[in-house]
Amino acid sequence: MYARSDQDTARTASAYAELTGAYTIDPVHSTIGFAVRHAMISNVRGRFTRFEGLLKVDGAHPAGSEAYVSVQMDSLDTGIQERDAHLKGPDFFDSGTFPLMAFQSTGIVPVGDGAFRLDGRLRIKDIELPLALDVVFGGAGEDAYGQHRIGFEGTATLRRSDWGLTWNTALETGGVLISDKVTLTLDISAVRVEVAPAT
Repeated sequence: MYARSDQDTARTASAYAELTGAYTIDPVHSTIGFAVRHAMISNVRGRFTRFEGLLKVDGAHPAGSEAYVSVQMDSLDTGIQERDAHLKGPDFFDSGTFPLMAFQSTGIVPVGDGAFRLDGRLRIKDIELPLALDVVFGGAGEDAYGQHRIGFEGTATLRRSDWGLTWNTALETGGVLISDKVTLTLDISAVRVEVAPAT
């Protein structure tokens, strides 16, 4: 499914070569969010408001790019304080004991048309497991302050129980209060802080 021809690889290198460099994620213009099915009928959506990240982009050889993101778990926000307190507490993330969620990339595969599969490892609490993100390149350019930016959107689906997040309540009508399946969403704007030296 992810096989690419030499021509495809050359085209990708040509398109992204000028983006090579190190970038820091701009949390003011980025979003890290999630959605989970609630009561078997609707989705609850939330986001994290404090996070940081570093992207090392190798535009000529995208497979050599790297990404690291760290999220402060006590910044979780679903819009309801009582629910947020429960999610931050021992039943779920236990943010007082485990203040950070972290993702470290292990590889990236171009799949065509500006899309990539970003493989990595996600750590929640004391459990670290593989996670693959479907990522789409959003664009690049200078902002009003002359800073060079790049943008990406990403999604991933995971089972929260794999990370030990198993709390739930059975419903009288059948099923459970909270789905095991969680969708992560990222909308990232990153600012270049270092241009890779010419080779």
